[in-house]
Amino acid sequence: MQDMDQIVLKAQTLIEALPYIQKFNNKKVVVKYGGSAMLDENLQSNVIKDVALLKLVGMKPIIVHGGGKEITKWLERLGHKSVFVEGLRVTDEITMEIVEMVLGKVNKSLVQMVERLGVKAVGISGKDGNTLKVEKRYVNGKDIGYVGNIKEVNTDLINTLIDNDFVPVIAPIGLDENFVNYNINADDVACAVATAIGAEKLVFLTDIEGVYADPEDKNSLISVLTLEKADELIAGGFVGGGMLPKLKNCVDAVRNGVSRVHILDGRMPHCLLLEFFTNRGIGTAIIHKESLFENEILEF
Repeated sequence: MQDMDQIVLKAQTLIEALPYIQKFNNKKVVVKYGGSAMLDENLQSNVIKDVALLKLVGMKPIIVHGGGKEITKWLERLGHKSVFVEGLRVTDEITMEIVEMVLGKVNKSLVQMVERLGVKAVGISGKDGNTLKVEKRYVNGKDIGYVGNIKEVNTDLINTLIDNDFVPVIAPIGLDENFVNYNINADDVACAVATAIGAEKLVFLTDIEGVYADPEDKNSLISVLTLEKADELIAGGFVGGGMLPKLKNCVDAVRNGVSRVHILDGRMPHCLLLEFFTNRGIGTAIIHKESLFENEILEF
């Protein structure tokens, strides 16, 4: 009897997912993948399975990945200390070489994992097809080396891959007008790509559960955050550390046309499926207005 109950529960789960599959069929979704979920093999496998499932049920996923912890590890092996200014890695010539080497390795590893599940994928960086055009980035007037600000996203290659049934896997490296390599913050790349391609959803897989009204109170997780409320949190100093630039990126993405942005805990197994295909969802969703969220609650 217990086995039958489990079978029925699985059927109910599939029925719950059906309206969401219908809603997001043929829609572009960008997944920014990084943090601890990239270091744990089981979590990594779960994330890639989730992305493969999104593709197989009719969505058009794009992966933008980081690799900061892996870069730091390799720099330490070479006796090269990592230096950060306001969360950005100071990138000299040696560091830039390591960044490109590590990100290339991570990129092709992710492609291999996706293809192992029967889904076609192609790994690129922003250099390919001149996809990410950048300019040198300064922090409070300080030169931090080969770190770039995105000036423009050329979507030709990304759209060509999507139209030909591939999952693009994008590494955050771009070129300036003189075709010099630049390291780019992966969150910035995810937001810029999502905006440029008109993504329905942008999902950040992070190392925390979402945005808190009070960072010291783990019971204050905000499930739905409107732009107005997000602006209040930022202006009031309630958001700090690494979450501040991430939340600003999310707000900019929604203002520039991305329908919804989600901040999820990438350490939770199958967090993407829980967010995309269940009524409750997890993490924090950033939207324009509360009424828009209410209108998206689906019944079947």
